[in-house]
Amino acid sequence: MNNNNNEITVSLVEDCLLTRISLKHSLSCIKGIKILSDFDNAKDCINSLEKNPVNIILMDLDLIGMNGIEATTLIKKKFPDIKIIILTLHNTKDMFTACMFSGASGFVVKNVQSDKLVQIIRSVYFGAYWFDPLFFTAHKEVFPKPDSFDLRHLYDKKVSYDLTVRELEVLKLVVEGKTNTEIAKEMIVSTNTAKAHVGNILNKMHVSDRVQAAVKAVKANII
Repeated sequence: MNNNNNEITVSLVEDCLLTRISLKHSLSCIKGIKILSDFDNAKDCINSLEKNPVNIILMDLDLIGMNGIEATTLIKKKFPDIKIIILTLHNTKDMFTACMFSGASGFVVKNVQSDKLVQIIRSVYFGAYWFDPLFFTAHKEVFPKPDSFDLRHLYDKKVSYDLTVRELEVLKLVVEGKTNTEIAKEMIVSTNTAKAHVGNILNKMHVSDRVQAAVKAVKANII
């Protein structure tokens, strides 16, 4: 994807016209960086990448239609070599975590100084990851803590999905193929209560039906 002049090619995805113009102006005069394209939505950017690939995409989060997290996930699947730097005003744990696991190589506040942004672009281009230190300080709890000081068993914790003891009992019956009525009868609760337990389990396990929950439970060995 590198061009003959060893320039870092960049595409901008930002729905605010003024912000997009400002970014283009500040980066266009930087030697070694070339703005190839800019878009106000993610779909047009993705459609352009087959014919006009770039090294770096500066991606806004709040976009009309497909948002920046969805776009990043899709781009990294189709074009894994493209590096994506998220530009955002959001300082929330959920956004930070979602961006990290969508495949982004950077998470940067929009008011970053232009010379700093140039440094970030260059470091990400050469394989580094850059996340604003403020986000790390505020959301360091999103990183898993080791369960042991033994280097061979740092992360042996069994997945639990934060299910309560009661929910684990219900999940076991779900895996056995019990209906809500059968679960209610066995646990001596109302059908509505059994249904509520199953709903909570599906939400915590991030699945849409009982079969998926059962499969996850068996794979994770949590029952």
